[in-house]
Amino acid sequence: MEKGIIGREREISILQDLCSSERAEFVAVYGRRRVGKTYLIQQFFDHQFAFSATGIIDGQKDEQLFSFTASLIQAGYSGSQPKNWLQAFELLKSVLEHRNDNGKCVIYIDELPCFDTPKSGFVRALAYFWNTWACMRNNVILIVCGSATSWMIDNIIDNHGGLHNRITHSICLHQFTLGETEKYLESRNIHWSRSIIAEAYMMFGGIPYYLSLLNGRESLAQNIDRLYFSKHAELGQEYHRLYASLFKSPEGYLRIIELLGKNKQGLTRGEIVEALKIPSSGTLTSQLENLVHCDIIRRYMTKRNGKPKTNDAYYQLVDLFSLFHLNFSKKLTSEDYWEQHLNTPALNTWMGLAFEHVCYVHIAQIRHALGLDRIAVEYYSWRSSQSPKAQIDMIIERADHLINLCEIKFTYALYTITASEAMNMRNRIAAFQRESNTKSGILPTWITPYGLFRNQYAAEIYYQVTLDDLFLME
Repeated sequence: MEKGIIGREREISILQDLCSSERAEFVAVYGRRRVGKTYLIQQFFDHQFAFSATGIIDGQKDEQLFSFTASLIQAGYSGSQPKNWLQAFELLKSVLEHRNDNGKCVIYIDELPCFDTPKSGFVRALAYFWNTWACMRNNVILIVCGSATSWMIDNIIDNHGGLHNRITHSICLHQFTLGETEKYLESRNIHWSRSIIAEAYMMFGGIPYYLSLLNGRESLAQNIDRLYFSKHAELGQEYHRLYASLFKSPEGYLRIIELLGKNKQGLTRGEIVEALKIPSSGTLTSQLENLVHCDIIRRYMTKRNGKPKTNDAYYQLVDLFSLFHLNFSKKLTSEDYWEQHLNTPALNTWMGLAFEHVCYVHIAQIRHALGLDRIAVEYYSWRSSQSPKAQIDMIIERADHLINLCEIKFTYALYTITASEAMNMRNRIAAFQRESNTKSGILPTWITPYGLFRNQYAAEIYYQVTLDDLFLME
């Protein structure tokens, strides 16, 4: 059943448990566009569904009913199109009750949010179907799937009506890690060095669809130019399509994303309100939470006077493709822009920032490399509130009263710490200790692809994490 699936061990384990369950199961699968939700479900079940339907993007109610009816016909129905969703689900009951197979009855509804057109009553009908029929049959597995993450959470997972607490499992599908990306590319006969794969990850993240567009016969630079900078680039409009698929009204979300894209370490809620000149309302709360659920931004706590405070929470843009787009969408002046600007200060500066975000995506691998798998940690970036403004790329605060203070640098060779860098590092440590009032021990840590050149200043570094560590499979 798992043939062709890269990674996804946790998700596969959940799906395997469903197949051996002795009760009815109702599963919600969600995650951002192009992350591989449909592929996972179809591959795991080998396309063997008692019923399978897919919503039509931007379709009207009649079009959605037509699509659902076509799926009913494939499942054995021979009548006319139902007039509403209650009738449609009654017909589905009838079709499923006449199945000759006594095994698992897997019902798969993809792009579920598309079916819920205005005033259609779709969700109420789905709830009625589950509550009056499906939940009473211990061989039923109902799987609903959608990219509109906020809709899936509000209307299915956290529903306060007929579907309240009805979901038995929810699966949030995340992007590939670097290790999974390497395996995926190898499965497509693309055998790049880990440095090149890390660079590709900086632009495309671990999004399987984006990675599927890469051509192993081209250099990475040629791939980037073809996919993003060329006249008819396949990913040229992907940024706007991404947010249109996630949210029905994406304008407010895009304003937040574009603001955070200009602020490396993120902003507090108050700073977002001030910068965008918007009310500090429940709407903003919902938008920020939805973006967190979609893996577009992350929420983290910083330290002030040694104690985390809710108002100190920062929101940081972490979606790598969005970061890439916001940095280069105004550079669409040449179809071979990337090839022309290799090794320029602009690209090198951006790669340094993008590598920091790659490291935050791989905090589990960093913890393992530091031997912190079983120790509770908090991690965050830090900026001084005093002058001169010191910044620290990553702080890993540990339950054993030690702190890994991490510098993150992207290079193509061993990194050489100079005398001035060593002094700056000492000053940053002193500023952090002074402002945080921490009593914990400080462990200077360096994260760089190939490690440090051994000189007198490298001897001040307690721990090193390399690119190979980041490729570790969980």
